[in-house]
Amino acid sequence: MTKPSIPQGTRDFGPEVVRKRNYIFNTIKNVFELYGFQPLETPAMENLETLMGKYGEEGDKLIFKILNNGLDNPSKEKQIKEDFEKVLQGKNVKGITERALKYDLTIPFARYVAMNHGHITFPFKRYQMQPVWRADRPQKGRYREFYQCDADMVGSNSLLSDVEMINIYITVFEKLKIPQYNYIQEHKGYFIKINNRKILAALAELCGNINNLTVITTTIDKIDKIGIDKVKKELGDKGLNHEQIDLVERYLSIVGGTNEQILSDAKKFFGNSDIGKNGIKEIEYILDNIPSKDFIEVDLSLARGLNYYTGLIVEVKVPHSLNIGSIGGGGRYDDLTGLFGVPNIPGVGISFGVDRIYDVMEELNLFPADVYVGTQVLFFNLGEKESKVAFGLAQQLRKKNIRCELYHEPAKFDRQFKYAEKKNISYILIIGSNELQNKTCTIKNLKSGEQITVSESELINYKF
Repeated sequence: MTKPSIPQGTRDFGPEVVRKRNYIFNTIKNVFELYGFQPLETPAMENLETLMGKYGEEGDKLIFKILNNGLDNPSKEKQIKEDFEKVLQGKNVKGITERALKYDLTIPFARYVAMNHGHITFPFKRYQMQPVWRADRPQKGRYREFYQCDADMVGSNSLLSDVEMINIYITVFEKLKIPQYNYIQEHKGYFIKINNRKILAALAELCGNINNLTVITTTIDKIDKIGIDKVKKELGDKGLNHEQIDLVERYLSIVGGTNEQILSDAKKFFGNSDIGKNGIKEIEYILDNIPSKDFIEVDLSLARGLNYYTGLIVEVKVPHSLNIGSIGGGGRYDDLTGLFGVPNIPGVGISFGVDRIYDVMEELNLFPADVYVGTQVLFFNLGEKESKVAFGLAQQLRKKNIRCELYHEPAKFDRQFKYAEKKNISYILIIGSNELQNKTCTIKNLKSGEQITVSESELINYKF
């Protein structure tokens, strides 16, 4: 007999956890719609060519590829073996795999816009809440299957769109009661890091070649995990010389002080670089247009090593003491649909990491008490005649949106009481022989212990 199990990096969610997750989903969804975003869904899998080459070298390695059907066909055995040999060498072969599970929601969204741009009213504001899959090493806060909740606006170059995205983060976390991090008192809240890919492009130019941008960004994006020494070594391994590596190290040393001081030092570092000046100017615009920014930090080491970002990059973090990592991130991508033959559609988007937000809220005990409530009223089952009346009354309460259920079979009081307690049901409703004769119901509040008797007609308007 096979022992039941699930794939590593995936999870089952019981009723209590699902209710908490739905609380987060519904909060985020309501904020998205508050800001005028529309819902969208895309397939769980995409054509492999849609995804490959869009996430950088490291990201491409984490894409879950789906084997084609028919690989056990005896007539194609020789060709299939040859194709598998190529796969083992790191190549993609259509004979073996043509599809993959989606790595994120942004590239599928860009593909959707490219396919439907002739029918879309721009600017197009969409939100999407679906699972994605990554062949990552599972650890706390990092899973192989997880939900993303994305909001993107395409068709606008306005930096007000970038500002709006940051304000969406602020609104959602305010509604979830996740506090803003206080650097002085070190409260366990969230903080937002921002940078601009134009600044990183300017760094690549200073290093002598804009083509170094991907190498630099994907490497310095790991600095929090591997430290500056290993970043320097990896840059060297990828072809940068000592002078270029020294420039990157000097750039990464622009830390500490206020955001204004960091940007001032960055201006001195980049001198007359036009692209560097533009990137700094865009950050200043965003900071000037966000009312509360004590918890927003300019971090020049922030790279978000995805190839498609062109302007703002943002990441939402929580303190290292929570050992969770980022709980959101995104940025501006001004030609993402160009990857699919439809150029010049600018966009900006953000993503919420629901699984990590859940962990933060559990750690800080932020879920409201009523999030656990499912059934509000349990009708006791005390016999065939009694349960028939109880069922009819339950149907009437359900029409009033009162969540209720009838115990599935006649049983002793003690057994039905325990069922109500285990399910955290607030009220029990008893219809015994006396109640049946008098057309009444006995209502007991299990939280307060209060017990009253009401007529069947009064029950329908009772405030549970």
